[in-house]
Amino acid sequence: MLTHQNTGAPAKHLKPIITLTASDHERLSGLVRAAMNNMPDVASGLADEIDRAHVIAKGAHPVDAVSMGSEVKFRDETSGKIQKVFLVYPGQADISKDKISVLTPIGTALIGLRVGSSITWETRTGELKRLTVLEVRETA
Repeated sequence: MLTHQNTGAPAKHLKPIITLTASDHERLSGLVRAAMNNMPDVASGLADEIDRAHVIAKGAHPVDAVSMGSEVKFRDETSGKIQKVFLVYPGQADISKDKISVLTPIGTALIGLRVGSSITWETRTGELKRLTVLEVRETA
């Protein structure tokens, strides 16, 4: 088993570096504060992601990083299934249109990842899953 040499933690469970625009960071921080009373577990998970993000100016945002409104193609490393979703705010979520909220475990896992990055995340039922981002497209 691979481990991170400084912590001894399994390498496959280390969180990858994520990138957020300043505007996404600000708006997501407000969302976390608003959701902390009703959805503390999910809000706390999103807060952790926001806290470790590399924040950059909007014009400098890499086109291969998942941001709010992005269309994301990813592979579930357990099943090999490839999915395409749009990452949206809770009020815009509509699973029938593949629009997933950033306030879901998978939405929180996707935010800020870059093409080629993988992350291990926990489902609402406590199952550990791993995904890899294959493509990111801005949807404006």
